[in-house]
Amino acid sequence: MTFLLELLGATLRNATPLVYGTIGETYSERAGVLNLGIEGTMYAGAFFGFAAAAITGSRTAGLLAAIAVGLAAGALMGLLTVTIGTNQHVAGIGTTLGLIGISEYVNRLWFGSGQGLSRIEPYPPWEPLGPNNVFSQYGLTYVAFFLLAPLAWWVLARTHFGLNLRAVGENPEAADSAGVNVARTRYAALMIGGALMAVGGAFFTLAALGSFTLDIIAGRGWVCIALVIFGRWRVWRGVAAALLFAAVYALQLRLRILEEFQAIPFELLLALPYLVVIAALVISGRNVAYPGAYLKPYRRE
Repeated sequence: MTFLLELLGATLRNATPLVYGTIGETYSERAGVLNLGIEGTMYAGAFFGFAAAAITGSRTAGLLAAIAVGLAAGALMGLLTVTIGTNQHVAGIGTTLGLIGISEYVNRLWFGSGQGLSRIEPYPPWEPLGPNNVFSQYGLTYVAFFLLAPLAWWVLARTHFGLNLRAVGENPEAADSAGVNVARTRYAALMIGGALMAVGGAFFTLAALGSFTLDIIAGRGWVCIALVIFGRWRVWRGVAAALLFAAVYALQLRLRILEEFQAIPFELLLALPYLVVIAALVISGRNVAYPGAYLKPYRRE
């Protein structure tokens, strides 16, 4: 029972950045734009959130800086894919490479003085029932599951903005003829998504670790894209997919320290959550109904 409770607590913590990234990517893709800039956006959110917190001494300032960086990254993707009409794959990969490069360059300028790894005092976990239990989680974790996920679902499924966003992603010509501003809606979806992705990245530096290291995101942005497809562009299904990946990830970390599993190469256990996601995509990915305008730029005639 103790093992299972510890596994559940670790699952919630590991799923937190994935929930932010997956919901952010869901908003972008439901508007018809594949945002491959998610990896770079999470990376930049992690670094600039940490840098702002280290310079100002305020974690809140760091979180706001991460949100600002995410909004800017989403606006950049909008400029490239919506206004200019660049190929979405090229724009996204270029955005990721550019944001990672800028983050690492500024990191060397500001924190690469050879004084050791810079650290900040991270957000402490909330402990409503005391320490060392399932409910001992970071505030960003509570926000992700109890505020962000239901609010994101409600906005997308029940509001006029969500209806417009889904219409733009399915049939921008029909949405335009009905008076919906396609470009503005896609910009809004990309910027909202970018802000959420950046907060997911900032979770590592402002809460989980309290420091910034190179390759801190470690491909989780790409994982979020897979989780969106596995969740079939639905908010709650995406959250469930994030929990599945996080559960297997937390499980393999614990199995590696048990004597019974010492004979298994740790590389195989490390790859286990990714293999599970691939298998889930293969099983559930047949006959998936993509958004109608997925990857298609729109030009008003």
